[in-house]
Amino acid sequence: MAQSVRPLNVLIASDTYPPDVNGAGYFTHRLAEGLAERGHHVHVLCPSDEGDPYVTVNGAVTEHRLRSAPIPFQQHMRAALPLGMGGHITRLLGRLDPDVVHTQSHFTLSRSALRRARAVGIPVLLTNHFMPDNLYAHARVPRPMQRVAGAAAWRDMVRVAAEADHVTTPTPRAAELLREKGYAREVEAISCGIDLERFHPRPRDRARARLRFGLPDRDTVVFVGRLDEEKRIGDTVRALARIVPERDAQLVLAGTGQCEEELRALAAGLGVGDRVFFLGFVPDEDLPLVYAAADAFAIAGVAELQSIATLEAMSTGLPVVAADAMALPHLVEEGRNGFLFPPGDDALLAERLVTVLGPERSRFGAASREMALGHDHRRSLERFERVYESLRGRGTLRDSSHRSLVA
Repeated sequence: MAQSVRPLNVLIASDTYPPDVNGAGYFTHRLAEGLAERGHHVHVLCPSDEGDPYVTVNGAVTEHRLRSAPIPFQQHMRAALPLGMGGHITRLLGRLDPDVVHTQSHFTLSRSALRRARAVGIPVLLTNHFMPDNLYAHARVPRPMQRVAGAAAWRDMVRVAAEADHVTTPTPRAAELLREKGYAREVEAISCGIDLERFHPRPRDRARARLRFGLPDRDTVVFVGRLDEEKRIGDTVRALARIVPERDAQLVLAGTGQCEEELRALAAGLGVGDRVFFLGFVPDEDLPLVYAAADAFAIAGVAELQSIATLEAMSTGLPVVAADAMALPHLVEEGRNGFLFPPGDDALLAERLVTVLGPERSRFGAASREMALGHDHRRSLERFERVYESLRGRGTLRDSSHRSLVA
């Protein structure tokens, strides 16, 4: 695609952004940086990681950090405070006069940015990364209340999405889910994408990577992500315990979360405590080495709208064994790059892991890399550019009068 006639002026609003560690924050950061590298003017509106508001230029991206407070039960995340938020956003819109506002959720900050932008005629794109399952454990929602709470959360999300000019989500399954929950308009699936040059097969780095993380030289299954309830990592620990009598294998977990101590106890109780390695938080620059140290990737979660970590593993050339749930089947072709298993079936998970760790692991891994090529983040950036171009100037009040409204 040819570059835009003139650079776009984009304001991205997100309730989570690095240093937060999650898929939505990671995607938003890469989107902002990618757009800036392509010559666009990019501003990000997000919660302050320090509490007090500030503005900083990070590379070619300007970050507008709003006053924030810690999120209950979330050790490493903060939420923007509603008091004064609307006025701040309105003034910012007046100064920046963006061609489009791209919101990343329906939560407080993103919702306010959407409504303030629409009020002054600025078109809005909303990308949905939301799944209620990802909130239950963090918000301490009792299991008997989760179904009711989830239904209410979806209704709220659909109401907010209906106010946007265009809605996207990472996968066709995620788009289908949004329609199932009552969203009646078009939903476009645009992959979060993956940096294929950064995450690539590197077999020569395996020994160095294992030394870097203190891992014995044996068959290695890896998971990268939050160690939280909805990820169901216990299933993979139980699968490892089934594998060990047959293979000299280990499990590497890169990430932090509420279930770490529970997982340590589970591994010890199953007799594999010395074969489950907790790497904790791994800096972004070291992530490619985590995958380089592995022979296969396993993901047992049931609330993935795409799973950037799975794409990273595939791009690195790892076979994948994934739960047959939500959008994960989009990333696995049975018998080609790996296998699916029914959620919770750790026996079949173990069986599938033994298969991908066997003589055909190179064939599985090569297929993963080939499939990952279809998720090149440059293609995703190009598609978002085209959407922004189609929205540019669409707002109903895009004339000189809107400046007086936001002054």
